[in-house]
Amino acid sequence: MTRTAPLQVANTIADLLADPEDVSSNRQQLAYGPAGIALLHIERAAAGFSSWQRARDWLAAASGPVTIGPDSHPFYGVPALAHAVARAADHKPSAYQGTLARMDGQIQADVQRRLDAAHRRIDAGRLPQLAEFDAIRGLVGYGAYLLHRAPLSLTLTKVLHYCTRLTEPVTVNGEDLPGWWTDSGPAGRPDPRFPGGHGNTGMAHGISGVLALLALAKRHGYTVSGHHAALRRILAWLDRWREDDPSGATWPYWVTRAEPREGRPQPSAPRRPSWCYGTAGHARAQQLAALALRDTRRQIHAETTLTAALLPDSDQLKATTDHGLCHGFAGLAHIADRAAVDARPLTARQLRAAIPALLDAVCPPEADPAAVANALVHDETAGPGFLNGAAGVALALTEAASGTPPISSWDACLLIA
Repeated sequence: MTRTAPLQVANTIADLLADPEDVSSNRQQLAYGPAGIALLHIERAAAGFSSWQRARDWLAAASGPVTIGPDSHPFYGVPALAHAVARAADHKPSAYQGTLARMDGQIQADVQRRLDAAHRRIDAGRLPQLAEFDAIRGLVGYGAYLLHRAPLSLTLTKVLHYCTRLTEPVTVNGEDLPGWWTDSGPAGRPDPRFPGGHGNTGMAHGISGVLALLALAKRHGYTVSGHHAALRRILAWLDRWREDDPSGATWPYWVTRAEPREGRPQPSAPRRPSWCYGTAGHARAQQLAALALRDTRRQIHAETTLTAALLPDSDQLKATTDHGLCHGFAGLAHIADRAAVDARPLTARQLRAAIPALLDAVCPPEADPAAVANALVHDETAGPGFLNGAAGVALALTEAASGTPPISSWDACLLIA
């Protein structure tokens, strides 16, 4: 397949999503709503693929009464809209900086409230909830926004300090647990399948998101006391649960209370190498940490692990069945693209060599690009949005198919750049 077809798919998706009136979506959601679709049109306008009017229309559709305070989070309400507005302000500062400044004030107040509650919880020796720290709902997600929007702010420094405290072990009923252990199940609620809770390893809801934020901050020159020690504590725990075999490394989605006592993870079938929980997200976080710590051995391992997971005969890749950024083929192509930019020469070539087959999975060589785009936009399961749906696919296809470095930091909320 030439690289024309993925670009045609992306172009047609953008055309089908041109008018907010034609699309039903959850207005306040970054993952599924107009803020995420606005990102597609912002980046395409900035790259010269379309006019700014579409971006303005979608930002207007996402505006209006928007949730602030305790009921908002990085993917919902004001922080979700701010992510899209910040990307627009990168390209059109005079048009958006005033609105964004007001949003930033609300976000900083919300972050401070969350930090105060988190430190009280840590001081009391209690375990966190996933929503306290994760990338979707918690302080890591806010940190990702602040790292790109306000890297010199005291608020980001406080978030990074919180992350280092989160990695310190806690003792519960005489048993030492990592500080990010939660007494809930992976859905964030008590779950009889997880007596004693779990340690979440993932990028979306677990400790790999914390690892990625700390690593990205270090690479950009922003560190706090205990920064390196926190990185190494996380890496040591993930190393303990990593499983190596001739086809590459994998990490469990989570660790149960019983598994540390047994000393090994429970066996499982091959799992898709997704951003949210799988090998692609883990490997990118590991690569970023290795770069931050100048650990060449870990960097090579992370890059070869990602490459192995994306090979056509990989059992992990065979478990992938959809197309979105979160856990689909477009997301894998995008992570490969991002990782290749930072990779050593050999693995960079290998990662780039894996991308065409991933694009083929989204748009098979024999398929009509217009039909593929139409199916993606009208997929009732995935929807038209950013995280799982057509807008995110179009963003990833535009970059991966162009053969050029990523065009913007629209994916900052995913903690992969």
